[in-house]
Amino acid sequence: MKTQMSRFQIHDDLTAPQGSVPVLRGALASGGQLPNFLGVLAGSPAALRAYAKFRSELRHGKLTLPTLERIALALAEHYQSAPGIAMHSRAARNAGLALDEVALARDFNSKDPRQASLLRYLRALVEDQGHAPIHLHEEAREAGWDDEEILEAIAAVALEAFTAMVNVAGEVPVDGSNEASRTLQAA
Repeated sequence: MKTQMSRFQIHDDLTAPQGSVPVLRGALASGGQLPNFLGVLAGSPAALRAYAKFRSELRHGKLTLPTLERIALALAEHYQSAPGIAMHSRAARNAGLALDEVALARDFNSKDPRQASLLRYLRALVEDQGHAPIHLHEEAREAGWDDEEILEAIAAVALEAFTAMVNVAGEVPVDGSNEASRTLQAA
């Protein structure tokens, strides 16, 4: 069996540029394992810090974790990011989404009409490079999504698109694959 290799080095706290080490240690403190994606992103301290700040801010917004995970699943599937699909499938289940909802989210859909309206709007934004028809925007608003939530959802799309592009462009292995995730050493 051939071991999948990332096009980018997957760093840990011993190999990462000094500017990335504090973020990597913070990720370890909160999660216990360093995802391959973060190990790759550590190759650019500025990109890693920007990603960490962006994700943190969105996690403290109005959107619920299940909504954010639906968006992440849809984008991972859109970009065919195997690491993203694997990670967000687990995270979505942990956030309370049933298996059928995980599958629907991967196709920008949901059995929940409110969630489905937002996902249809976001799909159009992604597929039409930001030019979603006004009726989809209005449909999301009529379903109860306010401007703050819609703007956060668009921001989540941008973040998850970035994540997926790094995973795909770098051929980053799925966490737990032959090129396993790193567990950082406590300093």
